[in-house]
Amino acid sequence: MANPADTPRFAAIIVAAGSGTRAGQSIPKQYVRWRGKPVLRHSAEALLEAGATHIVIAIAPEAKDMARDATAGLENIVFVEGGATRRASVAAGLEALSHEAPGMVLIHDAARPLLPLGVVERVLSALEQHPGAIPALPVVDTIARMKDGLMTGREDRTALARVQTPQGFHFDDILAAHRAWDAATEPTDDAQVLRAAGGEVAVVQGSEKLAKLTFPEDFAMQADYARPPVRTGTGFDVHQLAEGEELWLGGLRIEHDRGLAGHSDADVALHALVDAVLGALGNGDIGTHFPPSDERWRGAESGQFLAHAAKLASEGGYRIGNLDLTIICEEPKIGPHKYEMREKIADFAGVHIDAVSVKATTTERLGFTGRAEGIAAQAIATLIREDFT
Repeated sequence: MANPADTPRFAAIIVAAGSGTRAGQSIPKQYVRWRGKPVLRHSAEALLEAGATHIVIAIAPEAKDMARDATAGLENIVFVEGGATRRASVAAGLEALSHEAPGMVLIHDAARPLLPLGVVERVLSALEQHPGAIPALPVVDTIARMKDGLMTGREDRTALARVQTPQGFHFDDILAAHRAWDAATEPTDDAQVLRAAGGEVAVVQGSEKLAKLTFPEDFAMQADYARPPVRTGTGFDVHQLAEGEELWLGGLRIEHDRGLAGHSDADVALHALVDAVLGALGNGDIGTHFPPSDERWRGAESGQFLAHAAKLASEGGYRIGNLDLTIICEEPKIGPHKYEMREKIADFAGVHIDAVSVKATTTERLGFTGRAEGIAAQAIATLIREDFT
């Protein structure tokens, strides 16, 4: 991809005067925060980065404060009052630029926040040979003609394309075309205006990233995509071995001369797994959800703690992809119990046994585990967003 400094200089117009009522937001969609910024700011930053010398943004008169806030800190931004239609807003932007007419202008919809530099480069390159250029994508679905709810025929999709913005033009040509427009119907884009004036419009490759935010589900879907597709968390726990206690480990009761001491059943392995899952969610730790000060959890089986953490993951839109557990002790021997532990853990977490790993190691008789004073466990949990494949 070329360096933006090598891209031909141009001015830009962003159309942002609409109300965006179909988007179902409390404010016009171009000012809604999306991926950490107002939608409008994404487009403005992308155009400036691509080499725009200055940008005219057509806005509704009542949206001046929102527009200023959305573009705060950006240089070479000018606002103009948009019109009742898209064409009127673009015309206002063109007239604002006419005093220092640029050689080329890109006209972009504010509702297309993701603007790849490559699209800008292809549009500008096409303007070296043509007075206008638009990015577009092929139509991959069958296009049917319909009447009264019935299919009456189909269109040849190979002759059709999905038109996007930014659309590029030689400035003088598109200004003259807008000034000459007198059709009774309103155009849906500026390429139609130029063609009506006899101008030729080249078509270049667009981008799926240039999808337009139009309906409430577009914002909901993008909010989901903004969440990381994979999250990881770690857990670590230690419990003392004591006389008179049962030894619960990995969901199993293991015969041993001592057991682990704690408020619940003190299953150090499951506790580490619980903290790993909660850590991946950013949702506290086992003590937050099951405090030792609460008598309800005295002697409780720790399998319910892991099941609770797995339920929280599911409610948050994630599934458990993998659980990796390491038990650190001199005794008892873990090897004979590994498979059954995996089965128990998989059952508590609601996953297939292949998603569970149980390992064991010693500290070569060093430290409290080496002296068989206690057992430690560490775990890693990997969560995968439900809609991510």
